[in-house]
Amino acid sequence: MTDPTSVLRLALRREEPAPILAALSGGLDSCALLHALVQDHQVRQQGLSAIHIHHGLHAAADEWAAHCATLCRTWGIPLNVVRVHVERDGEGLEAAARRARYLAFAQALGEQETLVTAHHLDDQAETFLLRALRASGPEGLAAIRPWRRFAHGWHWRPLLDVPRKTLLAYAQALGLAWVEDPSNEDSRHDRNFLRHQVLPLLRQRWPQADAAFARSASLMAETVELLEDGDAQALAMARTADPQALSVAPLAQLPRSRRARVLRRWIAELGLPPLPSEGVARIESDLLPAGTDTAAEFAWNDAAVQRWRGLLFASRHQEALPPDWQAHWRGDASLSLPGGGSLVLEGAGAFIEPLRVSARQGGERITLPGRNHSHELKKVLQELGVPPWERRRLPLLWDSHDRLLAAGDLICSAEFDAWLRQNGATLRWRRDADAQARHPSLGPSSGALT
Repeated sequence: MTDPTSVLRLALRREEPAPILAALSGGLDSCALLHALVQDHQVRQQGLSAIHIHHGLHAAADEWAAHCATLCRTWGIPLNVVRVHVERDGEGLEAAARRARYLAFAQALGEQETLVTAHHLDDQAETFLLRALRASGPEGLAAIRPWRRFAHGWHWRPLLDVPRKTLLAYAQALGLAWVEDPSNEDSRHDRNFLRHQVLPLLRQRWPQADAAFARSASLMAETVELLEDGDAQALAMARTADPQALSVAPLAQLPRSRRARVLRRWIAELGLPPLPSEGVARIESDLLPAGTDTAAEFAWNDAAVQRWRGLLFASRHQEALPPDWQAHWRGDASLSLPGGGSLVLEGAGAFIEPLRVSARQGGERITLPGRNHSHELKKVLQELGVPPWERRRLPLLWDSHDRLLAAGDLICSAEFDAWLRQNGATLRWRRDADAQARHPSLGPSSGALT
């Protein structure tokens, strides 16, 4: 019998030990794992606690929580019982329960703490098969990873090489008690159908089927690591000073399949919703071949990728300022803008007189520092390379004589720039979090364009 305790002791020897939060459902797997953790002196010294998620989906849910409390009390382990509300939101019950469970785990996990779950070899085989049947790519077929970043710390699955029958023998030999969830026998669920109908049949012909599937998942994970290294290098070649902008020319030199991976990685790094296959196809067909002055766009799930002047920009969807919107602002407090963002005057108490703030109407002119005549604002914005969607959100500041003083924190008039410098003040146009780095080369005004 493979002793899970020995597996844990070997895997726990790492350079930076951290406290462990063990997920405890009360079932066989998690009870055996927690018991093995309890026996490890080093783990106890580092800090060990358990968490039980009460989904409220079964009549015996209170009994399961009580069983977990008894175990932890007997073993001297702190237990946190968290009740969650499972909302389907159009997904299956299993998926909804898992989402609620991991949200609770994330909220409970401390800084650099390690969440430990009892996923084992059989789980790995089932996951590999399920994802193969869903036509998953390499990342999906890599199935369950032993380690991953999670919330403020890590998520560790130390038993992925241990068959469930080993855990069962371990628990029986030590006289451990556990609960049985009857929903695990319901073959209407895909995973249970594989577990009770498909895999037993495969094992009759191929006794090592579980290990073979798990090995394939491990090999696929190694393949994904190589692919990700290549993706990172290709993405680095296309990056610009703005993390939300990629240069089209290097992207166009990539093979189509690599380009798709690079685009998805870029979108994921920005924290945007996953780029769908339709988005990759639209970028290929519409955005990459678009003219340099064309503002082609693909939008999805409140996000957008847009093409402008040889660059692709990605951000959350940003509403334009309403054309008829205006406000009066003294500068002594931040001014919230429609659709998000604000104007802030730093380093000075207030303006001498309130300024009018409005959206662009077209035809505006501004006298720049060091110039004797005014310029069309549109042409100045074009020279700065400000994309059209950014211009639609640009707040304009006017004095009481309807003279344009500033366009956001990108452009200042000669008069306003002199006032800012004289008062040691800075004007900031705070976009939302996704747009803060849109123009890293243009500092906030004391003036941005002088």
